[in-house]
Amino acid sequence: MEKLGLNEIRSRFTKFFESKEHYIAKSHSLIPSNDKSLLLINSGMAPLKNYFSGVEIPPKNRMSTVQKCIRTGDIENVGVTARHATFFEMMGNFSFGDYFKKEAIAWAWEFITVWLEIPEEKLWVTVYESDDEAYNLWKDMIGFPEEKIVRLGKDDNFWEIGLGPCGPCSEIYFDKGEKYGCGCEDCKPGCDCDRFLEFWNLVFTQFDRKEDGSYGELDHKNIDTGMGLERMACVMQEVDTIFEVDTIRSVLNRVCQLAGITYGQDAKKDKSVRIITDHIRSVAFMVGDGILPSNEGRGYVLRRLLRRAARHGRLLGIKDNFLNEIVEVVFDTCGQAYPELIEKNDYIKKVIGIEEEKFGETLEQGLEILKSYTEDLVAGGGDTISGEQAFKLYDTFGFPLDLTMEILEDEGLKVDTEGFEKEMQAQKDRARAARGNTEGDAWKEDPLTSLEDASSSFDGYHNLVKASTIKAMVADNALVDTLEEGLEAAIILDETSFYPNGGGQVGDKGQILSDTGLFEVEDTVKGANGSIKHIGRIVSGSLTKGEKVETRVDKALRMDAARNHTATHLLHKALKEVLGDHVNQAGSLVEPYRLRFDITHFEAMTKEEISRVEAMVNEFILEAHPVTAELMNINEARAMGAMALFGEKYGEEVRVVKMGDCSVELCGGTHLDNTSQVGMFKIVSEGGVAAGVRRIEAITGRAVYQYMLAKDSLINNISDIMKTREDNLVVRANSLVDENKQLEKEVHDLKSKISMQNAGNALDDSLDIKGVKLLTAKYEDMDIDTLREVADNLRDKLGTSVVVLANIAGDKINFVATASKDAIDKGAHAGNIVREVAKIAGGKGGGRPNMAQAGGSDKTMVDQALASAQKVVESQIK
Repeated sequence: MEKLGLNEIRSRFTKFFESKEHYIAKSHSLIPSNDKSLLLINSGMAPLKNYFSGVEIPPKNRMSTVQKCIRTGDIENVGVTARHATFFEMMGNFSFGDYFKKEAIAWAWEFITVWLEIPEEKLWVTVYESDDEAYNLWKDMIGFPEEKIVRLGKDDNFWEIGLGPCGPCSEIYFDKGEKYGCGCEDCKPGCDCDRFLEFWNLVFTQFDRKEDGSYGELDHKNIDTGMGLERMACVMQEVDTIFEVDTIRSVLNRVCQLAGITYGQDAKKDKSVRIITDHIRSVAFMVGDGILPSNEGRGYVLRRLLRRAARHGRLLGIKDNFLNEIVEVVFDTCGQAYPELIEKNDYIKKVIGIEEEKFGETLEQGLEILKSYTEDLVAGGGDTISGEQAFKLYDTFGFPLDLTMEILEDEGLKVDTEGFEKEMQAQKDRARAARGNTEGDAWKEDPLTSLEDASSSFDGYHNLVKASTIKAMVADNALVDTLEEGLEAAIILDETSFYPNGGGQVGDKGQILSDTGLFEVEDTVKGANGSIKHIGRIVSGSLTKGEKVETRVDKALRMDAARNHTATHLLHKALKEVLGDHVNQAGSLVEPYRLRFDITHFEAMTKEEISRVEAMVNEFILEAHPVTAELMNINEARAMGAMALFGEKYGEEVRVVKMGDCSVELCGGTHLDNTSQVGMFKIVSEGGVAAGVRRIEAITGRAVYQYMLAKDSLINNISDIMKTREDNLVVRANSLVDENKQLEKEVHDLKSKISMQNAGNALDDSLDIKGVKLLTAKYEDMDIDTLREVADNLRDKLGTSVVVLANIAGDKINFVATASKDAIDKGAHAGNIVREVAKIAGGKGGGRPNMAQAGGSDKTMVDQALASAQKVVESQIK
């Protein structure tokens, strides 16, 4: 058996299934596409669920992938054991109604014994206890010894998730040898010992589980296999853990080098090394796929992994930020298979660097706070810090709950997790919403999946009117043959000029007409089984399945949407030019009335940057670049430098939209013939929507004209109000501002003078407390600045003194306290005085010994509050 590297195993796997006429699909993003049942892709089949359920048509009925995956369900075991990991690659081959058990078993055997040359005597297999077909294929077709074919029950060898497709499994095991076993004479797969390593699971999806618990046969049986690449590498390289595999060991060695330690000599340090090694791999791929650190959903998972790795670096004695040095090894070892890591090298490092820097700024302070909590806890004989304390560490210092729990676990302490959850309920609700439903609803069927042919073809890039035929109609989630007036429904045609939502662009609106009826299309969306659904209602007459109709897209709305879509491409280019190449699309929305474009960028755009981007897009428009669209091979498109849009899946043939020399992107949306048709472009807002994500909203064409009319009307109204010409508005506005400031100053001075006169009358009412004079007074409708000024003047006139004043303005109460230097020397403290006084009026506050202020809420208690100052001052003066 040849000791193959991880990258070589991956390469042989894809070449093998390519030789078996499989479509070799690129790994999908870790971010699930249109799947709310998952937070992150966690298996090889997860991105292909719609192919298995019939909602989408696969590019070929035979497929193979090597899928990057993240699993965090047992993250607390990562590092503790030498086998748990959060990031892994899953190799798989899939059949969608094509081949079944015979081919799946034969090819699995051929790959592992011929292409990988694993000795047959080292192999065992298991089958589902009642799956005689699989058992006989292994025995008769492969010639596998019967005594090494193990029948196991449903828990081990049957795959199902709620309702829908399911089926038995056959698993292939590698015998690591007796030294790993339990010593039992009958030791075999299914035993709890470590001797037998399962490395390939063949799932035969042949049943459909019903709500009544019965299992019916599927008309189209499927194959879904999964083989962990890292686990396979352990077998081929004859090592016991994934951390000894060549590519992962390279990362581990770099961690040890930076920490100045040798792996395998200190169990506690080894744990930290494994955590960093695993987590940095996950972090690199997650950031590369567009995930950014945040406090919810998948962004929270990323932040948790990154900060956990950063903390364990500090435990190893690495004082400076170091994760970007480690991630370079991930680029080197994985970049050939995943070129996006190389392409986004600088971006990934920037995200990691910023997050590690942020965490480093608060880590030491947070650890000190946690230390004080634990010291108080231990001193009081307790073992659990409160949920409120844990939440403060999370909210103020960025400590994920798991990190706090991990730190405390080392000291034998715990966290009140229920209390923490109460403090964080809003965030947890959002996270749960992001996860969605993980049960069988993912397989819920659309009525269109039952049709042999529900597919529609779009022919509307240049034709807005088209003759067509009704293939199917859906009303009340059921197929119908006739639609009557007033009924809401979805119509599926064989061909259509209506663009269905996709690539961020909303679907077309318009009409479907026949001799018998008129259907108003309110939206157009992609449906199951390759269909295009025209959603709306019958406004007159009726329509029948099979009837000839004519499609009429609303031209004005289509053109407005095309203007915004073309402008989106130009905006993307301008943003990269002005802000830098790290800018990537993180989502978009193209409507007839506006465009919305989300980008990866870490700070608010300045007014100057917004102006430069806006000017550049308008320059592209004025240059009148021709807009062309061409179908070509994906590799040709990449060679042209075409940018792919966020969240879109691309096959071998793609549509490339080119706008002169300024933009080349993969896009299936509708566009103009020339950039000049956009008319004009205007950014109306720019703001943050998530950590590291900015949102730009803009308008084009007719919307810009309406925007200009509204602005013009506003300026005219302001000119009338200010009684000046439009070209003199700025001068007039500045003059009014200056005049208003002067009037405000005069009013302030007058109020201050009157207040001082009134206050002077109260000087004789001061109390003498051990040589310190105390003066209290109440005012109405005085601003806080004047109140402080009056207090200072009274204090200066009184000499060694404390002055406490209150002011009532509407429902608002302000207290001010001031103390002279020699009063402070005798023990007076204005901050403590005003705090105690304000409490009586339902308020709080504080400040320095010489000057402080507070608020209040109960006007009826102001006199009593001021009277309490005497007792407070008496308690302070020595």
